[in-house]
Amino acid sequence: MKYDVKTANRIKRIEGQLRGILRMMEEEKDCKEVITQLSAVRSGVDRTIGVIVSNNLLECIKEADTEDEMTDTIQEAINLVVKSR
Repeated sequence: MKYDVKTANRIKRIEGQLRGILRMMEEEKDCKEVITQLSAVRSGVDRTIGVIVSNNLLECIKEADTEDEMTDTIQEAINLVVKSR
């Protein structure tokens, strides 16, 4: 699967947030602030998973030759989303 620039940018943003959290921990910031940022990272990861799964699902449905293949592809996408929770 080919990943677009927007998806890579999402991951880079998450990476920056994680670095910021480490810095906050080193500076002994309040735990509420750290938890707030960790929640933002988790939310960003969840959204990125959704984007990747949905893009992949669209590609696979376009390539499906039969209704059974399409059904299997949809089920696999659902399983990926459930597994990520």
